[in-house]
Amino acid sequence: MSSETRYSQTTTCRHCGNDTPMVVGATFSQVQQLENTPGGFTWEEGPVFEIWACPACRGVSLAKYYWHDAHDPDDMRTDVVYPNDADAIPLGLPHQLHKEFVAAARVRMISPNAYGVLLGRLLELVCNERGATEGKLGMRLKQLADNEEIPQKLVKVGEKLQELRHVGAHAFVGELGPAEVPILDSLCRAILEYVYTAPQLVAQAEMRLAQLRKQQKERKVRVATAAKTPTASKVSQSAATSKKDARPGNASRRKGPKKNTGGDA
Repeated sequence: MSSETRYSQTTTCRHCGNDTPMVVGATFSQVQQLENTPGGFTWEEGPVFEIWACPACRGVSLAKYYWHDAHDPDDMRTDVVYPNDADAIPLGLPHQLHKEFVAAARVRMISPNAYGVLLGRLLELVCNERGATEGKLGMRLKQLADNEEIPQKLVKVGEKLQELRHVGAHAFVGELGPAEVPILDSLCRAILEYVYTAPQLVAQAEMRLAQLRKQQKERKVRVATAAKTPTASKVSQSAATSKKDARPGNASRRKGPKKNTGGDA
């Protein structure tokens, strides 16, 4: 017996970057009925998990929202808990590289061979973007290392990716399968994150630190200004004291010479 297919709201797939409603494959509910004992009032609330499938790349995601029967369902926020942000598109990619990464991710679950070929192309574009344009991919990666764009160890990473790409591109060599996809992904990310993501994170950290220093400096200025400026209560107290001292009865009197009570010697 088939049931009607359900779809999520439009979401960005963390596997391929495609914006589309996801197919809801399964739901696991931890909603419970609760009761307010003194009044006998009952309600239902609890987390609900859904398994989503991307119609573009077939990648699977796990989503979570919190149900409460007193809340409007349209106002409930749904969070994707898998893949997490670490599995998303690397930060800091230039526009062209971002575009190529998304294109490769869309075939990741469909054709590992095509995925390997496109990741090899992506590395070539990285070399072009960083100024290493001569020779084959292995030689270009060495140029990047010589220019201190990447460490020497990442040259080996790129070479292994190139070898896997060669397998995916030529049928007589063999073929790539689902087992090679995570390896391809990790090899490519190692280079992208070193070249682009790490500098992006450093820039973000420096920007935030600058903001915090500015806020700290402004806070010190406010504290110093407040310390120099008399408060209203101090001004009132000072004025009252001045008025009190100005009263005739409170004028300071000089003590006269001590009266001699004895007779003349």
